[in-house]
Amino acid sequence: MEKKNDRLFIIIAGVVIGIIAAGLAFLGNPKNMGFCIACFLRDTAGGLGLHKAPPVQYIRPEIIGIVIGAFCAAFAKKEFGSKGGSAPMTRFVLGFFAMVGCLMFLGCPFRMILRLAGGDMNAIFGLIGFVIGIFCGIFFLKNGYSLKRTYSLTKYEGYWMPVLEVVTFILLLAKPAFIAFSEEGPGSMHAAIGIALAAGLIVGVLAQRTRLCMVGGMRDLVLFKETRLLWGFIAILASALVTNLILGGFNFGFADQPVAHTDGLWNCLGMLLVGFACVLLGGCPLRQLVMSGEGNADSAVTVLGLLVGAAFCHNFGLASSPEGPTPAGKIAVIIGIVVVCAIGVLNTYVKESAAEAKDAA
Repeated sequence: MEKKNDRLFIIIAGVVIGIIAAGLAFLGNPKNMGFCIACFLRDTAGGLGLHKAPPVQYIRPEIIGIVIGAFCAAFAKKEFGSKGGSAPMTRFVLGFFAMVGCLMFLGCPFRMILRLAGGDMNAIFGLIGFVIGIFCGIFFLKNGYSLKRTYSLTKYEGYWMPVLEVVTFILLLAKPAFIAFSEEGPGSMHAAIGIALAAGLIVGVLAQRTRLCMVGGMRDLVLFKETRLLWGFIAILASALVTNLILGGFNFGFADQPVAHTDGLWNCLGMLLVGFACVLLGGCPLRQLVMSGEGNADSAVTVLGLLVGAAFCHNFGLASSPEGPTPAGKIAVIIGIVVVCAIGVLNTYVKESAAEAKDAA
């Protein structure tokens, strides 16, 4: 009975999140982008001046809300705890290349579902690549892949990410001269700050309580025949689809989709990189944000990797646009797949020395 109730709760949470995501697009966010962790981190990086692409510069309150919401939920349930030390630089690199894959596809796994719910059939190629990438990661998991254990850290180490999000929100409200705001493009499209923050807080609380993670859902289905987490994203897809149909946000087809391109091969390869990297990280970008709010310093480092990856992609022409992927972006995705594969090999098959094993014990 408890397992049945747990599944019901994650389905209800998914329905609420799907309605919120589609509703945010109706209230001002870009179409099929009511919630996208990758896109919103990219916009936030631009808003903070980390890249200079004018169409994608805006500090997204949804990101702030997710972290603060997860922090409040974890603190209330006495699940907040400062921990870290599990290969932080490797996690940073994995986060960096996960963002390279996201910006090739133009969306994270969350937005992939929302694009499908909005009728964007280009997302099917992304889903195919995502599943292939997850299977690549599972191959290493089955053969002993590990980034080693985490450690308890000093009491206040886990507070850094929530504090930084509060500071970022203050900057959004204060609008000092060094904060950028897009005047056109996706960055100029946003719901009211209060509505966006409230939406982020709700999603943060629900994602923390349910452990919602699309990568985790598919991984658990393959490894343990467990469908609990996957039901959450099925519920998001269904509720966002219905909400889009009601609000007029559904546009079926491949062409003329908002903030998307039609290159199926690179949509597939971009999300392959995302799925592969996120399995080795232990969670999708949404899950990493939530865990950073729970006090996990390793997830906070991963989020920083995502943020730096977004800035790098726009500073050096790696990010796709509605016109399609760039040559530099294609090279970056291939390099990313090779690097992530190397990380899998090194942390699965390369034996540590006796001294390293003693230190880890």
